[in-house]
Amino acid sequence: MHFRKIAIIGVGLLGGSIGLAVRRRRLARQAAGFVRRAASVKDCERAGALDIVTTDLPAAVWEADLVILCTPLAQMRLLVERLLPALKPGAIVTDVGSVKASVVRELESLVATAGAHFVGSHPMAGAEKTGVGVARPNLFENAICVVTPTRKTNRSALKKMKQFWTALGSRVLELAPETHDVLVSRSSHLPHVIAATLATNVLDPAHPKQQAALCANGFRDTTRIASGSPEMWRDIALANSRNLDKSLNAFIAELRKFQRMLRISDARAMAEFFETAKQRRDEWCGSGASPSPE
Repeated sequence: MHFRKIAIIGVGLLGGSIGLAVRRRRLARQAAGFVRRAASVKDCERAGALDIVTTDLPAAVWEADLVILCTPLAQMRLLVERLLPALKPGAIVTDVGSVKASVVRELESLVATAGAHFVGSHPMAGAEKTGVGVARPNLFENAICVVTPTRKTNRSALKKMKQFWTALGSRVLELAPETHDVLVSRSSHLPHVIAATLATNVLDPAHPKQQAALCANGFRDTTRIASGSPEMWRDIALANSRNLDKSLNAFIAELRKFQRMLRISDARAMAEFFETAKQRRDEWCGSGASPSPE
């Protein structure tokens, strides 16, 4: 798998990590990046993430065989509209967004007007820290990467995208965009809302000052992802609002079940609750499906 030129639009943790991995694995003759601010150009140069970094979007995309959108969801359509005149016919455009149905619906036909091909992607990798300074070339190794083709997807482009993510070390899973969004609403988007709610509630300044001192490892681990980009997670929640709402309802129902156990001191039911949770998580960790800890 080799491209003459890859253009990465938005060079933060994911975009920077893709650039580093592409350069390390020699997957392209040239890896170019687009950033919005001149200061970000210097950050990318220090990180060594790309061969060329520019604030000129058409220049970054010009003659690229593969264009990867690594920006917040709300910015993607506008950026694609701006880069279309420079998009090479036959090029492949993909993204790394955490919501797929709306992205695919908006971008698939738009990219096709330039004679190019869109294939939705979602590498299930990342961290609460952001920016190219924390990018690393092994970020995608052994991570699941979902590709979300439709009936309109060019089969050759789909094959190349699968090969690309595999070359970065990912395990590729093919899902319909709508199926992807239902599943990640439970496993990714719901946990972030829970972590953010815990951080907001427990660390409320209205509590006694000793409260924060009593937040130890369990609290830190459970709320780690609450330190993620507020802009990114706002866009994700809005883009997948219907599925996330259903997942929240199901989660709240489970909490209420536990609350009823608590109120009547049902020790047996509570023991079963904790045992089931432990068993299911232990099986998941042991199955090889869970990502390896850093």
